[in-house]
Amino acid sequence: MTAQSQKESLPNFETAISELESIVNQMETGNLPLEASLNAYMRGAELLQICQKSLTDAEQQVRLLNDANNLMVFQASNKQGQ
Repeated sequence: MTAQSQKESLPNFETAISELESIVNQMETGNLPLEASLNAYMRGAELLQICQKSLTDAEQQVRLLNDANNLMVFQASNKQGQ
């Protein structure tokens, strides 16, 4: 599988979060057999990595244009008077 086709097969953030929530709900019931719990945990860990990467990528894309039309990284601590 190429890197491009692998990227295309990854779920988007919303899909990954939804599946992760479903897995957590299933595991919280305590009714899953051991093997199913282990598989659910491993899939959850994969989904968590996808979500974290999506959030990191989005954070890096958040930019503001300053007066000189230069891109600046958005920083939450940039408030007027500071």
